[in-house]
Amino acid sequence: MIGRLAPALVAATVLTNPGPARADAAAAQPAPAVMAALGDSITTGFNACGWYVSCASRSWSAGDNRTVSSHYLRLSELSGTLQRHNFAVPGSTSADLLGQVRKAVAARADYVTILIGAVDACARTEQAMTPAATYRRRLESALAELDAGAPQARVLFASVPDLRRLWQAGKNNPVAKTFWTLGRICPTMLARPSSARRADTERRARVRDRVIAYNQAAAEVCAAYGPRCATDGGAVFDYPFTLEHVSKWDYFHPSAAGQRVLAAQTFGHGFDWIDPR
Repeated sequence: MIGRLAPALVAATVLTNPGPARADAAAAQPAPAVMAALGDSITTGFNACGWYVSCASRSWSAGDNRTVSSHYLRLSELSGTLQRHNFAVPGSTSADLLGQVRKAVAARADYVTILIGAVDACARTEQAMTPAATYRRRLESALAELDAGAPQARVLFASVPDLRRLWQAGKNNPVAKTFWTLGRICPTMLARPSSARRADTERRARVRDRVIAYNQAAAEVCAAYGPRCATDGGAVFDYPFTLEHVSKWDYFHPSAAGQRVLAAQTFGHGFDWIDPR
């Protein structure tokens, strides 16, 4: 987040100028040899194939399920020897990113994908959400660690999805509302999903502003890192997700179809890779 900037200004900034969405074509690189996926339950493919389990094969980043067409599978077409590691852990916040980066360094990763922040926003209360400045510092520390340990690694930040869009998609669906309420899923955004009271409307807007600020912070940290870092340009945040893209096990995590969208949106806005053939 950008601290005290007005929400409207923050939204305009992140959506119209989100940072280096795609690396300069002149800086295109050969396909990586080792990739590492970092983040939370979204990147583990949680609930994409079963009841409250991580489905790593359906991860948008490092999965090997053909229906998802992950970064790993797309890059494997350029490099038949690509190794992959999925160090994402369900429930992770930005506080856990540094530890995951250290694992990526130990694995000698030269391509790292990061999607982190949904859990920072989906706290028990608004007051418990990670402050924007804290989120930014954690990303800066993680990239500094990566730069020191794997100076040739390229980094792609996927934007945090628009949680309010999920609420809009499911607020009139009785099954979705039941899951959200009984499971206490992302209460900062999804509590009292049917309420149109001013207090609940304003709460949802504030949570959305927090997500926007996370994405803006990631874009700015990425830009400071240099040409070896790219973002998706807000593509994931902007994508018009529907309930068809959400797991029917919890109406929150991406389904296999949702993971496929994540893969396409992030890869299409990421780096230009050189086909060595």
